[in-house]
Amino acid sequence: MRLCALTIAMLAFLASSCTLTDRSRSTCISCHADLEHVSPAHTNCVDCHGGDPQARDKEKSHASMRGSANPSSPEEWDKSCGKCHRYQLERVTSTIMQTNEGMIRNIQLTWEGADGKQYTTTGGKAFDPSGKPVESVPVEDLDNLSGELYRKFCSRCHIGSSNAESYGSAHASGCAACHFPWNDTATYEGSDKTMKGRAGHSATHAMTPLPDTQVCSRCHNRSGRIAFSYQGLYDGNNGLVPTSGGEGGPVMTSGARNLTHIAPDVHFSAGMECIDCHTSRDVMGDGFAYRNMYLQTEIACEDCHGGAAELPRYREITRENDEALRESRSYKQPVTSGMRMIQTAKGRNYSNVFYKDNTIWLQGKRSGKLHRSKVITGTPEHTVAGHGRLECYSCHSRTSVQCYGCHTRYDKGKSGMDFIKGEETAGAFSETEDYRMLYPFPLALNQRGRISPVTPGCQTFVTVAEADGSLSKSEYVSRFKGKQQLRFAPFYSHNSGKKALVCVECHGNPAFLGFGQHIVEGNSIKGTLICERSDSKPLDGFLTMQNGRVSAYSAITRENARPLSGAEVKRTLSVNLCLPCHDKARDPIYRKGINHRALDDTRHRRLLSGP
Repeated sequence: MRLCALTIAMLAFLASSCTLTDRSRSTCISCHADLEHVSPAHTNCVDCHGGDPQARDKEKSHASMRGSANPSSPEEWDKSCGKCHRYQLERVTSTIMQTNEGMIRNIQLTWEGADGKQYTTTGGKAFDPSGKPVESVPVEDLDNLSGELYRKFCSRCHIGSSNAESYGSAHASGCAACHFPWNDTATYEGSDKTMKGRAGHSATHAMTPLPDTQVCSRCHNRSGRIAFSYQGLYDGNNGLVPTSGGEGGPVMTSGARNLTHIAPDVHFSAGMECIDCHTSRDVMGDGFAYRNMYLQTEIACEDCHGGAAELPRYREITRENDEALRESRSYKQPVTSGMRMIQTAKGRNYSNVFYKDNTIWLQGKRSGKLHRSKVITGTPEHTVAGHGRLECYSCHSRTSVQCYGCHTRYDKGKSGMDFIKGEETAGAFSETEDYRMLYPFPLALNQRGRISPVTPGCQTFVTVAEADGSLSKSEYVSRFKGKQQLRFAPFYSHNSGKKALVCVECHGNPAFLGFGQHIVEGNSIKGTLICERSDSKPLDGFLTMQNGRVSAYSAITRENARPLSGAEVKRTLSVNLCLPCHDKARDPIYRKGINHRALDDTRHRRLLSGP
């Protein structure tokens, strides 16, 4: 009886609350009658925005509003979104898209060197994946060139601050960065006449529970440009795109860049969006703090397609609180109990990939379209001896964006906007680049000890002009791991195809092994893409061979990453002896390590002796 009485009391309270805050009785509607409803679950303006819904005067009504037009900004999100979505808020406060710890850390390592502190956008306390407490320092306190570069050049691409000025890259801060769609010009284009055409607002007031690819593209269009590559877009060299007629590309984007079309990723061509592969934990975090994005990312190609020897893993939903059930509520086809969900690389359930009728299916989260996943486990092409360390995208990447020779100037005599401090301060950055290319791309060992594409990361020549115009640094190459050297970083371009690279491209072209554009002279390989500021060290590679000896002159950043060793290079190139006759991966000789002594038998001696 007490339970029933309590239930009745709660219902009565909720009913009275709804009556008091009913949207139709709010004075907000007298001005914003045509404003789009956020969602069926968000019916009350003041719950999110604050303000006085009974005041007739505009100034009084708006006086206590939260976060101006965006109550989901990090300064306010605990009072707005976080009131109902505490679980999501606790995850997003530590996600690397909010902290940008990886970006800040990598800039610091390659520009100044570590100082023993961990920096994030705002600083604070969190826990690492082992449960160990960690405390970070606000990047505002990083008082050197790398701190300045992040705050003035890189910080706009994170959810902690909005960007309403960059054409094609405009986005809100906080939760609205992903869940409210912005157009290229950052203007409201909905039905509310009082807001029509106003800048600095989302295109509509209707929430997007599931962000589309264009939302991701508003940030992921610089540096690695993965959102462009995924969609089959390329911005050429500094926006001066080479085309057959000499004109600019057909698509405009931020920074006065214009884009041309290249082959898109195979998943994009099939109709898949970014969130169809990436889980909410990849994007919003899982509640732990990570030093780099690769540590937070929980997905891998093998999850859906299997590895050389292991099939994809799955687990049946048996608990009513399984996260896949909750996350899929807004999908076209929600997950149900008893379904066998595919596991991520970290052993968690996907919410849209499942095993049924001996087949793996991926459901488009927004589209509802079902995609059959091809499993490659045990196939000849994927069981080649010696390929056990290859990342899938080493062979299946079509392109990899590489920017060579980044010349960055910092002028203390000028001022620039510090987007973290929110004010103009002394010092402004500018940059130019020497050369950009898509293919071929070099390979090296990544942080997982696997062979993957790498790209310049970042290949920076730094000039610092003092306030009086004198140069304290001129085209300076910063120190990394104790010496001045250029750097490459492991990279996945998000531009994969069904057809893999043919064997001879890696085994017969030294450019893929890290030698760059080159000439071969006897048992020496010399690079040819020379910068006047690095006349002894080519830009587009990190290895050289002199009289059969391989040496590295540039570093591969990230923990445990490195170039291929001399022995690894020689083993790779030695396979080229077999490829003219054995050019198919299904050839039996590739099921085990190649025995080059077989070349001494009668048949091979006759073949190798020539006509």
